[in-house]
Amino acid sequence: MSYETKRLIEIRQGVLSKNDQLAAELRSRFHAAGVTVINLLSSPGAGKTSLLEATMRVMLAECRVAALVGDLATDNDARRLARSGGLVRQIQTGDMCHLEADIVARHLADWDLSQIDLLFIENVGNLVCPAGYDLGEAARVVLLSTTEGEDKPLKYPATFATADAVLLTKMDLAGPVGFDRAMAEENIRAVNPLAPIIATSARSETGLQEWMAWLREQMQARAKGSKTIA
Repeated sequence: MSYETKRLIEIRQGVLSKNDQLAAELRSRFHAAGVTVINLLSSPGAGKTSLLEATMRVMLAECRVAALVGDLATDNDARRLARSGGLVRQIQTGDMCHLEADIVARHLADWDLSQIDLLFIENVGNLVCPAGYDLGEAARVVLLSTTEGEDKPLKYPATFATADAVLLTKMDLAGPVGFDRAMAEENIRAVNPLAPIIATSARSETGLQEWMAWLREQMQARAKGSKTIA
């Protein structure tokens, strides 16, 4: 191993160690405030914002919902989500392809967490970098859209292996694009045997009730001081 390679590994380990420490502090804050935090990961265009818009619209009738939205540029997604009536803040990362715990902490600094029951962190669209960064979440959810193909879990195993749940999105397009759901689920199971797989469509509202039932389970588990993924 070259000196340069070894040095890069040492730097990366140091960055992740610092992030893990900050994430643990965030997790303690969330726990103390009674907030359930869901970290949403996907590739660009998988439908995170559409799903979140539909989710917030329904869940706001039951609890206090907020969202942090990560993008390299623009506040388009935050403005869309704000229409739901929930508390929303955009995080513009510039050239960073993921969110880190310190970024999340800074953007939450002036929020009263005791006034939030359910917090979504919509991560930057990327199936590589975000997988390595803990944000203090209670659960990590990975989205796979029907338009991406069935092999993404095998191409990005680290991301899917760390998921507490996997959402198949844009199921209304499954037929036209020739999406093989059975194969996609088999590939997910190859890297993550336990995470529930929920087929959804924000447009047709397919699977949204099952998805929100899962969210309620996470909130109940948080209230009891533990997380469930089943």
